Amino acid sequence: MLLSEQFKKEIAPQLMKKMGVTNRMLVPKLDKIVVNVSTCEALINPKVLDTVVAELSQITGQRPVIRKAKKSIANFKLREGQAIGASVTLRNQRMYDFFNRLVNLALPRTRDFKGCSKKSFDGHGNYTLGVAEQIIFPEILQDKVDKVRGMNITIATTAKTDKEAKELLVALGFPFRS
Repeated sequence: MLLSEQFKKEIAPQLMKKMGVTNRMLVPKLDKIVVNVSTCEALINPKVLDTVVAELSQITGQRPVIRKAKKSIANFKLREGQAIGASVTLRNQRMYDFFNRLVNLALPRTRDFKGCSKKSFDGHGNYTLGVAEQIIFPEILQDKVDKVRGMNITIATTAKTDKEAKELLVALGFPFRS
């Protein structure tokens, strides 16, 4: 059963009981997942971005958008408008598929994984997770990787508070530290 179907049939009713909500529309749910890769190497060698885009599209199944610098910073030799990274916004079924692969395949492959921090909420029900290596995803072949790069994964929910968002992520099987 797909995670989106399981959420509608099993997880949402459980959350309704747990939170004391009678209206199904008030139950928090995943809104979007944003995967962002930023690299300073792109300043020296713009071809690096092609590799980042290819790897990110393999991981997410969707073509990334190239992100450009908003400000010039002289100390970093960065000019406004220079390409410095790539990001993907996942919604609907692709979002649930990515979340499922992240929780069940990628995170357990991380070295010395003991769970994710419970403190990475932003105060509005969104959770941000930093991944140090892209090779934890099974789509990326370790032989073809030229350099290990990290990424930021932001899980945006419709929850109003961090407590509601945490209950949602726990119900979906997200591995928090105990």
